[in-house]
Amino acid sequence: MLRTPRPIALRALTLGIATGLRSQLANGMLAAHYDDAPRWAGWRTWPVFRSETGRKALLLSSVGELIGDKLPMTPSRLEPGPLVGRIAFGGLAGAAIGSESCGRMAIVRGALFGMVGSVIGNYGGYHARRSAVEASGLPDPVVAVAEDAIALALARTAVRS
Repeated sequence: MLRTPRPIALRALTLGIATGLRSQLANGMLAAHYDDAPRWAGWRTWPVFRSETGRKALLLSSVGELIGDKLPMTPSRLEPGPLVGRIAFGGLAGAAIGSESCGRMAIVRGALFGMVGSVIGNYGGYHARRSAVEASGLPDPVVAVAEDAIALALARTAVRS
């Protein structure tokens, strides 16, 4: 079966959506799949990814967020600080995906698609999670684990395409 690679824009958007759900996850997923990335991927040469210590830090921050998201003192993703952070991380992840194509404009386009995706994931994830809690009667942390799984699947799909 012949696999057709997904377009860079779709991958960057998808990775951005994952970032909107879990801000640290996309860059952690890139770090986890560093060895699988195409040799020409520009992001492989970026200092944080090139360094084994940097990649481990990205992975640890991803795990930390998966845990921290369930804590009652975690601020809402809709507050300005977390929202801006998610957009920035989505832009970084999208730029990384864009660097797998030719030219600086591909990196810029990737960053923009990643940022748009993070806004979609941020607001969509927030409202979907609230609706799921209200409709099911399940506690928020239980629904959050399902959101974790969706974010992981999206990030993995985008990175491995």
